[in-house]
This record gives sequence, C-alpha cells and structure tokens, in this order.
Amino acid sequence: MKALSNLRVIDLSQGVAGPHAGMLLAQHGADVVKVEPLEGDWGRTLGKQYGSFCAHAIVFNRGKRSIAVDLKSDEGRRIVVDLIARADVVLESYRPGVLKRLGLSYEDVRAIKPDIIYLSITGFGQTGPGSGLPATDSIIQANSGWMTLHRDENGRPMRSGIIAIDVMTGLYAFQAIAMALIARMRTGEGTYIDCSMLQSAAAFQAAKILENYLEDGQPVVSYVPVGVMETSDGYITISAMRDAHYDALCGILGREDLARDERFNGRDKRRANKALLMPILEDEFRKKTSSEWCEALTRAGVMNARINTYLEFLAEPQVEHAGIVAMVDHGHLGVAPAVNIPGTPALGDDPAAHRCPDIGEDGDRILAELGRSRTDIQRLRTAGAVR
Repeated sequence: MKALSNLRVIDLSQGVAGPHAGMLLAQHGADVVKVEPLEGDWGRTLGKQYGSFCAHAIVFNRGKRSIAVDLKSDEGRRIVVDLIARADVVLESYRPGVLKRLGLSYEDVRAIKPDIIYLSITGFGQTGPGSGLPATDSIIQANSGWMTLHRDENGRPMRSGIIAIDVMTGLYAFQAIAMALIARMRTGEGTYIDCSMLQSAAAFQAAKILENYLEDGQPVVSYVPVGVMETSDGYITISAMRDAHYDALCGILGREDLARDERFNGRDKRRANKALLMPILEDEFRKKTSSEWCEALTRAGVMNARINTYLEFLAEPQVEHAGIVAMVDHGHLGVAPAVNIPGTPALGDDPAAHRCPDIGEDGDRILAELGRSRTDIQRLRTAGAVR
C-alpha cells in the first residue's frame, strides 16, 4: 500500500503548478480526479501537441483520472459538489473570487465537508493590490527577482527556459498538503492553504534575497573560478572552490604561473580580479575537447561536468545505473522517457501511475461511482454538462 492509498483528491487546477501537486499526490497512491473544462486543461497546449497531449500535460498529470465538466452549468457544479463530498483534498488555481461566484469557495466546500483540505494556487495571493493580476511563470520570474540571476552577455535580464516557478510552486503545494494531512490525522480538522507562485518563488530564493539585502543589492561572488568554459568542441562547467582546486586547475592547463601570480594566489584576490583571470582561463580551455578536459580535471579532483543536451543526459551511464529515467509506454505516443521522482515508487510496473488521461476519459466511470445511471450520464452529455 502506498502512503496515500484511499485518499481522494479533486484537482480543479490547470496549467503546471496545481497539476504538479496533484500528480505527486497520485504517485503516492491518492485517487486524483482531474476536473477540467470541456475543452480540456489549457496546460495541454504548452508546446507541441500530440492530439490532446503535450509534454507538460503528460508529466504533470500522470496517475490521475479525468472528467470534463462545464462548471458554468448547474448540472456541472452539482457533479463537482458530489465529488467534493467524498473527497479529502481539493486543489484549485482559479483567480481569486471565481470559485466563490460558482459556489465552490473554501467556505462553500467546508459546509459540505468540514474536514476538507483546500489549497488555492494563484499568481500573487488571495488579497492585496496585486491579487487580481494575471500571472504566468515568466511574470513571476520577473517580479520576484529571478531574472536578474540570468543575464545575457550585455547584462540584459533573461527568462529561464524552463517553467521553474510553476514547478517549484507545485512542490511547495504538495508539501503543504502533506503537512495538512498529518495535522488532520492528529486533530481531525481540515484547513485552507493559500499557495501563491510569488511566495513560492520567494521561498526558493530566500538565500539570494537575504544576500542582496545584506549587500545592498551587490553581493560578492562566492568564489572564482566557476562557470562555463568553451572547449574546442562544446562546453563544460568547472568549479574550483578551494585553493588546492585552483592550483590543480592551473597545473592541468599548464599555467602554473597563474597559481603563483600575486593577483590570483588567494580566494579574495581571485574574486577581486575575476575580470582579469576568467578570460585567461577561457582562452586555455578552447585548446582541447570537452572529453579531454573532463578526464584531466576529474583525475585531479577538480569538479567539472560536460554541458549536456537533454538527449545526451538520457544517454549518461549514471542516469541508467541509478534508474533516474524509465522508458514507459505512453499509449498512442509510444514508448518514451518518464523521470522517476525521488521517494516515489519506480515507474514502469504500474501503467496507471505513468499515463496521463485524455480529456474526460474517465467521466462515465466517475459518474457511475457517484450513483449516476447510464441514462442520466447520457442526458448530462446531451445537455453539455460533461464531455
């Protein structure tokens, strides 16, 4: 039995953050019912689509069941109310006030199920001057300071290419729900959790926020040399944290003079003279291949790594050895990689754990579990309340 077996979750969220939290609950055994609009969760359109799927939808909705409902219809809302009456957890990611107008706010749900754990994901929170603003991952990256960490060669702030804030918000949401479940086991009481993307981004960057505050926005670099080096056939990253690492690096480069140079022979000196030292090192690294440098650096105990593409990452021997990725059958998409999540059962043995449902795929079965007859289900379809 998995840790959350027999737990029932109603996932009203869309996109990535809420669905990520719901997926993690499902991987630990919860029965997660994804309630999506008739046209499907908009998160199904993030990137290239394969039918009603995309990579993000597959990853963040695996292990769930789906029912497509028109929440604007009385019949649709009644279905969701019936689902909630049997649930332990509700996840939602609507703008503040939307579900209240539909009669599905925390106060409404608590009246149906007093011990419910209800988590709301928003961009900026439920109240305050920014609460009504629309938000995407890139908007929160900009607002939270995240983009200042990623700059191009001209110092222009850049967006991370991964939907980082959404993913971390889903992790914090899952953690908060897990703690609320433990608290309910001890007290018998449910709770409401306000989980905003902005607060999640701040929590993730807490050390950087403090560092910038203490240094008046100009924090010093931790150590030098560290960073990306271009080689004759690609790129590697190096990290020479201690004096011994720096000395060994200089020896590998055949530049023992840099180890003795009064400008660089100390941690503080290297930080102060970073602009002088790094171009010298960069010129040396262009003289050999990535493999040659990585082998030499590893032998000398200097931390390094080849900068892989995602396909190169999948081919790494350590990835296969540690079972980090499983090749699983995604139905009509065929066999493709699925990443095993730390602390969850490995994928592959249980197809239900790694497959993402189609829009409303499980609707008939879910409605039957609520006691609806075949005739009633057909009537709901005809009326447009369900897909």
